[in-house]
Amino acid sequence: MAQLLRELSHTEGVEWVRVMYTYPTHISDAFLDVLATEPKAVKYLDMPLQHASQNVLKLMKRGGNRPSLERLIKRVRDRVPGIAVRTTFITGFPGETEEDFEELLAFVRNVQFDRVGVFTYSDEEGTPAFDLPNKINAKIAERRRARLMKEQARISRKRNKARIGETVRVLFEGESNESDLLWQGRMEAQAPDIDGCVLINDAPESFEPLPGQVVNVLITTAQEYDLVARIVE
Repeated sequence: MAQLLRELSHTEGVEWVRVMYTYPTHISDAFLDVLATEPKAVKYLDMPLQHASQNVLKLMKRGGNRPSLERLIKRVRDRVPGIAVRTTFITGFPGETEEDFEELLAFVRNVQFDRVGVFTYSDEEGTPAFDLPNKINAKIAERRRARLMKEQARISRKRNKARIGETVRVLFEGESNESDLLWQGRMEAQAPDIDGCVLINDAPESFEPLPGQVVNVLITTAQEYDLVARIVE
């Protein structure tokens, strides 16, 4: 993976290279070193962990436990300063106890991920999990998902507020999806379609950025998932 990322980073006409859906056991030091040093390699890691309780991870046929995952995230952040870490979790997986969920919630609070997506388990005939016992009521699974998302929204707002006053590079996209009075763009730390964006409400006179252009913006306001900024020279 490290060699492939290095080769992609030297492709003409490509400004940013973003790696998505990495498996936790595939995060080598060599790969992280490329993320840290290659100018076009985006400092962003999408790593679906699915859970943090060893009990649930075992039922999912995945290795690891909460301490090992916390060590992994620390290694990633130590080796690539400023990296944004995104993950996804499943609530209501068959056999998930209340204690398992509380361990997942504590894990999220402790690690303070930049981005988190949460899904409720859905039975799909033909999958290994379909035959597992101890199914979780859909309302319980949804309640757990809502609690986890509420906690992540608090973390996200806190992390976004810490960026106010910072000048960052943004890939300009054009008119905002929210309002024709705003533009929007994305930082390296924001993947299209799944993360928030930077809403741009001001720019120097006569400056007309083009979609795909990288511009510098000053962050002025923080929302739960989006940031508000103005373009600077």
